[in-house]
Amino acid sequence: NAIEKAKIGEIDIQFYKILVEKEKLTLTVPINQQSKLRPIATINQINKCISILKTKPKIKRTMWSRRAQEYEQKINSGKIYELAEVVKDLNKNTDIIADQSYSERQLFEKAYDRLLTEFQIVMGTNLEDTQKKLDKALKRNLEKQIQKAVEAKAPSEDLPEENLEAE
Repeated sequence: NAIEKAKIGEIDIQFYKILVEKEKLTLTVPINQQSKLRPIATINQINKCISILKTKPKIKRTMWSRRAQEYEQKINSGKIYELAEVVKDLNKNTDIIADQSYSERQLFEKAYDRLLTEFQIVMGTNLEDTQKKLDKALKRNLEKQIQKAVEAKAPSEDLPEENLEAE
């Protein structure tokens, strides 16, 4: 992350150079253009995102390639509500990878990670707590949560030890 200068044509331009390691991406933003960047979300916007995540996913019957393009546009739009919609629509409520195609999983993870990072910054919580809040809104891994609740009430000796571990 630095401020650099470059000459494009006859014009000297100063720009911010921002490295996004997780995405293996380098952004260059002209200094006079930073007003076009979206500020970090507010707690109200985070709450609205959580409401979006709790709604029913829109199941579109169009070709996957077309939907994938639309999801990619929403992810890259910089609009947090659109990001939440992508996460909601691609969420499968499960960790079973066979339920999603590779490209579907990639898009979901990209949108989920971006949303998770912003939630974590705004809420000021650690990654695990933020992930639990996001997963709760998405009703992800409910089977595991129910199983753990049952185990906590009546532990059984014939269950393998790894099932008794707390997250």
